[in-house]
Amino acid sequence: MHRKTAAATAILLTAVILFSAFAASQWQKWTTPAPEFFVGVEVAYTNANASDVMVMVDRVVEYTNLVVVGAPEISLNESALNEACNYITSAGLNFIVLFTDSTMYKTFSPFDWAAEAKQKYGDKFLGVYRYDEPGGNQVDQGTQTLVHDATSYSDAASQFTTGLGIIINYNLKYAAKVLTADYALQWFDYKSNYSAVFTEFGSNNTREIAVAADRGAASNFGRDWGAIITWEYNAPPFIESDTALYTDMVNAYRAGAKYVIVFDAPKLDTYGILTDKHFDTLKRFWSYVQNNPQDFGSQKATVAYVLPKDYGFGLRRPDDGIWGLFPADGLSPKVWNDANKLVKQYGFGFDIIYDEAGVVDAARNRYDKVFLWNEALPFS
Repeated sequence: MHRKTAAATAILLTAVILFSAFAASQWQKWTTPAPEFFVGVEVAYTNANASDVMVMVDRVVEYTNLVVVGAPEISLNESALNEACNYITSAGLNFIVLFTDSTMYKTFSPFDWAAEAKQKYGDKFLGVYRYDEPGGNQVDQGTQTLVHDATSYSDAASQFTTGLGIIINYNLKYAAKVLTADYALQWFDYKSNYSAVFTEFGSNNTREIAVAADRGAASNFGRDWGAIITWEYNAPPFIESDTALYTDMVNAYRAGAKYVIVFDAPKLDTYGILTDKHFDTLKRFWSYVQNNPQDFGSQKATVAYVLPKDYGFGLRRPDDGIWGLFPADGLSPKVWNDANKLVKQYGFGFDIIYDEAGVVDAARNRYDKVFLWNEALPFS
């Protein structure tokens, strides 16, 4: 009889413990305020028109809150742009507009349009997407490279941030925020005064390093950051699988990205490169976000890795160039190996910052550990 009583008591205690744990987790969900978070699709088809945006809005309106108008053909046409943005906001969604260099000299002023849009659409107009991939263009010497010649790393950094800063600050006179996407040199993007940078997930790059570079810069400069899932392949289907997409989105959300965007181009079908499975993934992610506000930013950076001042290393391989102007130097392989060791040790739990005035001292107060580029990491 005593054994039965003891067994019953043990079962009851176990049940109480399990219920308490469940209640605690539910209470955390109920009491955690919903974060300001935006998830959506960038419509960037060549020869797109307003109806392409409208079709996308109809498809995703129930499980996103953001559309990025990323097709220059729309932003070059004031009538089409107004039609698209009116439709987006009428559906209750927010929007960002990409303005390319060529837009600056066409039939209407994008600056005046942005100023008017800020009044017309209010908080639904999140900002202007200006100068795509400035850091990536620089390290790969792309078509929109800002610095073509420099005498030193510091000279390159100064030219880059000065030139880009002029563009950004001029746009900030008209738009509340100026944003971009990038896969390199995010620190220098923020230093140039971007409001937010969407770090790129794609081409089999290391997501943890992409987050570390972007979040570390955003944290230092007191800005927002985001992630954009871009091409995984340079041929159809271009985009990653629905399973990989969900993993990327959840990881970005847990790492604290304020924006999570899926890049959609080219137009292979009615919805670009997105399939029914990808839309199901967006729907599933939206449900996850609504039900798990406590997970936002739960994967915090506890350590920081410090790079030398003005060291514009591409962070993609041990022999990656520096500023796109200088070959890899003696430090490059160590930095690459260190970054991969940090991924192995901390996953999404580290940031990358730079040794500038006051940065390291501030980092020692913000992170549990700070590792310098010229020190050996205490793990393999």
